[in-house]
Amino acid sequence: MATLKIIWHGHSCFTLEEDGYAIVLDPYEDGAVPGFGNLRLGADQVLCSHGHADHNAVKCVEIRKDASSKKNPFGITEIHSWHDDAGGSRRGENVIRIFDDGEYRIAHMGDIGCFPTPEQKEQLKGIDVMLMPVGGFFTMEPEDVHTLVAELQPRMLVPMHYKGKGFGYDVIASLDKYTALCNDVIRLEKSSLSLPEDDAKGTVVLMPPLG
Repeated sequence: MATLKIIWHGHSCFTLEEDGYAIVLDPYEDGAVPGFGNLRLGADQVLCSHGHADHNAVKCVEIRKDASSKKNPFGITEIHSWHDDAGGSRRGENVIRIFDDGEYRIAHMGDIGCFPTPEQKEQLKGIDVMLMPVGGFFTMEPEDVHTLVAELQPRMLVPMHYKGKGFGYDVIASLDKYTALCNDVIRLEKSSLSLPEDDAKGTVVLMPPLG
């Protein structure tokens, strides 16, 4: 079985990598997120949940020359949702993406701002790793995230889009506001996790890649 690597670049930006194929999710523009350095990444594909500057900096990702000849190991399902709890009237649309390699299902929730519909919840059941914003204000509030996660029961929840020491927006909540609601919190001393090596159950906190 191939190793699936999930690398956190800060805020909501991750790379999913398997079998030499890499997908960058939600890259942020230079200076868009306090505390994080400029992104200069290479990948075979880049996908964004919505058009805001802290999520759609495709120009910061160089697409590899041989990308078109590679086989993407992930099946991708898109779920169209909202960036707010008012049907998108305040902040627009948001795209949730589920990546399935046949062994693991990874969900990047983007800047989800509302509870998914019953039909969407069905699609989000059986997730192995959920990459979820937990800081609130622009997204679902921490208490609502905890309620949703308790219902959907992903095996691992990786927090993103929160305020930490020296990084993140002042108006969003700290990670501790969310983890205080959780029973099983695992803190990895690195900014990435590999599956199956780091397989676990609970809230898995990655180290922020500051600099």
